[in-house]
Amino acid sequence: MTSAAVSSGSASESSAVVPVADSVLITRQGKTSIAAVVVEKIAGMATREISGVYKLGGGAARAFGAIRERIPGGSTNLSQGVSVEVGERQAAVDLELTVEYGVEIGELTKAIRRNVITSIERMTALEVTEVNITVNDVHVPSDDDDVDHESRVE
Repeated sequence: MTSAAVSSGSASESSAVVPVADSVLITRQGKTSIAAVVVEKIAGMATREISGVYKLGGGAARAFGAIRERIPGGSTNLSQGVSVEVGERQAAVDLELTVEYGVEIGELTKAIRRNVITSIERMTALEVTEVNITVNDVHVPSDDDDVDHESRVE
């Protein structure tokens, strides 16, 4: 409730205590904070679930991720290519990704947005205000052949 709405009442109403609006994350009993890394992981997983997404992250991030995956005990960085801003009740998401060749990018990004928003809002109760997507590259099957050839040469 804005202060203008509170001050527009009569004198008897303005002296009354205005209750704080409860939400799932902010209640009278306490506040729940959700770390940005949590939202990043949810967004990364939700994006990877969509057919047509080849990889997340820009060129340097993907190269670093590939090195990390080859190290014994290394794992996939679920938030690679994902950055978020998280407030008390809202979140905004930026994604960088590579798509599979032949996929209609407009439909793909629509499906990604829908899945990311649904997943974050369902799991965190945060309102997702925007999902910005940057498509950095298109993966073609011949890219895999080049990588296999280079690894055999070494």
